[in-house]
Amino acid sequence: TKAKMINYEEVEEIIGHAPGGVCPFAIKDNVEVYLDISLKKHKYVYPACGSGNSAIKLDIKELEKYSNYIKWIDVCK
Repeated sequence: TKAKMINYEEVEEIIGHAPGGVCPFAIKDNVEVYLDISLKKHKYVYPACGSGNSAIKLDIKELEKYSNYIKWIDVCK
């Protein structure tokens, strides 16, 4: 399936975080998390933490652990 963006007005209702703070943590139960393979080229990533002015430094193993991801995908494919 081709990836697509959620309408701005629907983000908080669907995901549980407002635009600018969307992250793979503390999201609604029905939201599935997939990680893009391009993240693997970095030693650390800095995902948002629920607000537009917050982030957390994670290595890839920590991102996998705390995001409860389903699988790695290639969004650009």
